[in-house]
Amino acid sequence: MENLKRAKGLEVRQACRLGDLTGPTPGLAMGYVQANLVIVPQEHAFDFLLFCQRNPRPCPLLDVTQPGDPEPREVAPGSDLRADLPAYRVWRNGELVDEPTNIGALWRDDLVSFVIGCSFTFENALLEERLPVRHIEQGVNVPMYRTNRPCRAAGRFRGPLVVSMRPMSPRQAVVAQRVCARFPRAHGTPIHFGDPSAIGIANIARPDFGDPVEIRKGEAPVFWACGVTPQAALMEAKIPFAITHKPGHMFLTDLRDADLEGE
Repeated sequence: MENLKRAKGLEVRQACRLGDLTGPTPGLAMGYVQANLVIVPQEHAFDFLLFCQRNPRPCPLLDVTQPGDPEPREVAPGSDLRADLPAYRVWRNGELVDEPTNIGALWRDDLVSFVIGCSFTFENALLEERLPVRHIEQGVNVPMYRTNRPCRAAGRFRGPLVVSMRPMSPRQAVVAQRVCARFPRAHGTPIHFGDPSAIGIANIARPDFGDPVEIRKGEAPVFWACGVTPQAALMEAKIPFAITHKPGHMFLTDLRDADLEGE
C-alpha cells in the first residue's frame, strides 16, 4: 500500500484489476481524483441522472457512460469499471447481496455507469493545509451517517442525505470551509458542524458506513455531503439490480484534484 500513496490513478486501477488491492483507497494516488460509482440498468438511468442533478452536493457527476460501455472515457480513458475498483456492492430489490472484487460476470449490455465526485479530493487539500483527516491518520475507513435531511426525489429514487465526518477544532473547521469551497464537484463545503443530533445522528460512535474515529478534546464533528447517498437512494428505490462501489473503495481517475477547482 505504501508504494501506492504516490502512484498515479492508472497504477491504482491496475493493482485493483490484478487483485493486488482490495482495501480502502483513502490516501492512495495523492493528487488524483477518486470517485464514487453507481451502475443501474438503462431503464432507470434517466431517473438516476435526474436525482444527481437535483442533489448536486452529495452527487456531483463527473462522467456518465453509454449503455453497456464499462469505460468512463472523460475521466479515465482505457479503464474498465468492471475490474478497476478494489471492491463493489451488488444490490437486488434494494437489498445488499454481495461485495465482490470484480463484476465482469455480472456485466450486462444495458448497464449505465455514473462516476460521482468524492470527498477524498478535498481531503488531499486539507492535508496540504495541515488540517486533520482522522480516518487517514488512524488507517480506517471514513465514518458515514444517514441524516434526517431528505434528498430531492426523482422517480423511484429518494432517501436521506448521507454525510461523512471529520473531527476538527472550530478554527480548523473555518479553514476547512475555505479549502473545500474550491471543490464544488467534490461535495464542496461542510453542511453541518457540531451537534450530530441536529441532523438526526443518534450515536456518533456508530456510523452507518465506514469506521468510527477518535474525537479529541477541543474538537467537534464536521459533516460533509457524501457520495454514499446514492446507495441509500437505491435501497429506497428497490430497483431489481444495481451495482455501486463499496464505501471507501473508490475509483481512481486520471483527473488531478486541481482539475476540479472552481467548477
